[in-house]
Amino acid sequence: MSRPQEPHKPFLSFGNPFRTILPKGSCLSPKLLALLNDFEESLAEKLQKLKPADKEDVLKLSWMRMATELLCAIHLNIKSLITALELPVCDWEDKWIDVYFSDSVKLLDICIAFSSEINRLKQGHLYLQCVLHHLNSASSNQFVRACSSLDGWSKHIGSKNPRLDSCFSVMDSLFRTLDLPKIKNSSKGMVLMRAMYGVKAITLFVCSIFATAFSGSSNKLMDLQVPETCLWATAFTEVQTFVNTEIRSIHSNGKVTVLKELEAVDMGAKKVHPFVQDGAEYVEYEGLKIAALDLEKSAKEFSQELDLLAKDIDGFFQIVLTGRDALLYNLRIDGNISDQVPGSNNVKDQVVR
Repeated sequence: MSRPQEPHKPFLSFGNPFRTILPKGSCLSPKLLALLNDFEESLAEKLQKLKPADKEDVLKLSWMRMATELLCAIHLNIKSLITALELPVCDWEDKWIDVYFSDSVKLLDICIAFSSEINRLKQGHLYLQCVLHHLNSASSNQFVRACSSLDGWSKHIGSKNPRLDSCFSVMDSLFRTLDLPKIKNSSKGMVLMRAMYGVKAITLFVCSIFATAFSGSSNKLMDLQVPETCLWATAFTEVQTFVNTEIRSIHSNGKVTVLKELEAVDMGAKKVHPFVQDGAEYVEYEGLKIAALDLEKSAKEFSQELDLLAKDIDGFFQIVLTGRDALLYNLRIDGNISDQVPGSNNVKDQVVR
């Protein structure tokens, strides 16, 4: 067992980041203030819906799909806000552009890591299909094969995905840059940066939960502190506290898997195993039938939910990618970009799933 790592220290313990963006004496016009308040209130409403109704809902694949849908919605909302601000790309400061391009590449990398893990889990489902196929026969020879497939499932699920290690590194990088650049003489820029801060904080929170769920380890689960001045701060803190507390409780009880559907499948596989181990000549077929049906049901649900989550993550990937492409296009039209923007060279060709 690996040695527990120190949890992330709460972010922003050194003070309010909005001191750099909303200095004393600064003010926003009623129109800009309304745009910002509407955006932040929308974030709060979405976060409130994300809070699980029950502890048992934490880290179900259905909840993860809801979280992915939230990410898609808020990243689309930031695009709408930019349009409403009437802040053309040519007026963006270089720092804002650099941060956007850097963060978007990291989010694409995280999506790729998550998609990779989903594909790995789906490959494990093939072992279960083999198990169920072999159980259709009453011969001891088929039971030996079923047992072998169960062992294959156990080893596959227990293996590690190296892409997730790199994913944690990328999230650490996002964590270290979760702040606001100093904005001078631009009220619209202040609104934009505050809104983008909210989107980044919520995105990092969700990605931290996903990485923890997929890796089966809570050692790097993040606890983010956000300024109380954000209208979405209370909702954010509530859902983060609820989910993170439950995840750590699960791990403190010694459970290896975190994904609820995966845990159900693993339990089903363990119930079948005693019936087929060692190629037993005598098998209590009624008990085996019941165990096999339970395994088939849980495996089917797991596979279906994985497929749906994979589509949702791909949808989020496309939103980030198209937003990045749109900014690149506008910058080139305005003549404010060179051909060597960091991370901008043929990003679609670099993304290999």
